[in-house]
Amino acid sequence: MSTLIAIAVDGAIHGAWLFLVAVGLTLVFGVMKILNIAHGNLYAIGAYAAATALGYWFASHPPSAAALAIQVGAALAAGLVLGLLLEVAVLRHLHGRDEVSVALATYALLLILDDVMLMIWGTDPQSAAAPYLLLGASRIAGMRFNNYEFLVMGLAILVGLLIWWVLTRTGTGRRLTAVIHDREMAAAMGINVRAVHVATFVAGACLAALGGAFTAPMIPVAPGIGAEIIVVTFAVVVIGGMGSIPGAAVGALVVGLARAAAVHLYPPAEVFIVYAVMAGVLCFRPNGLFPQAAVRRI
Repeated sequence: MSTLIAIAVDGAIHGAWLFLVAVGLTLVFGVMKILNIAHGNLYAIGAYAAATALGYWFASHPPSAAALAIQVGAALAAGLVLGLLLEVAVLRHLHGRDEVSVALATYALLLILDDVMLMIWGTDPQSAAAPYLLLGASRIAGMRFNNYEFLVMGLAILVGLLIWWVLTRTGTGRRLTAVIHDREMAAAMGINVRAVHVATFVAGACLAALGGAFTAPMIPVAPGIGAEIIVVTFAVVVIGGMGSIPGAAVGALVVGLARAAAVHLYPPAEVFIVYAVMAGVLCFRPNGLFPQAAVRRI
């Protein structure tokens, strides 16, 4: 029983963290039909920005709840600046291009951002452990869990509910849905599709940076973390269905539970369990668990 509880809690925590990163990727693909391979580096820059800001703050201040505000502020600032810069400078010129050209362009952005991070932060790992230690720990069924991990879970739930509310309860969400299903008709009805694309990409960049900022206290922030996360995030999005927000949530939970089960029951399987789950899902659901509805033109 204790093993099952550990798998459930660890899987939910890991799934929540994956959802924070994956939801921005699937949102951008759903609206803009762009698979942003550089999404992982937006996550990494969010982590670096948060680690740097926390390092400056705690160099002269005692640990406090201000750390959470610093993380959010650093993530939003990094996501806003980079999202606007990349969309206006690069991605706006790729609309209407074939998927291979877009994928190659975003892969080039990944390589460029890798070098930018090396120029700014170098190769030494950055540490931002203060928020992780600040909240203490709790025991569940005799097992110790850090409360910061539950904070990340709560943040993922909050982000998911906020996106659901925007998409289903606001005029912005209705315009976004119209662009998702038929951008030509949406433009004919007076919706500014260009503004929707810019806002969507900036939102996706901010979500990626937010995931990185709240991951920074849990890991050493070092070169390569962007490439590591994009592979797993891509698996989550493919399992859930490209462009589906509910799919991203379910896919993240499935991957989180599968990984936790492997870690607790058979650790060598952790290396390939994510890809085994993805392959198994795609065998029966080639478009993922919650594929986007295709527009039927007549």
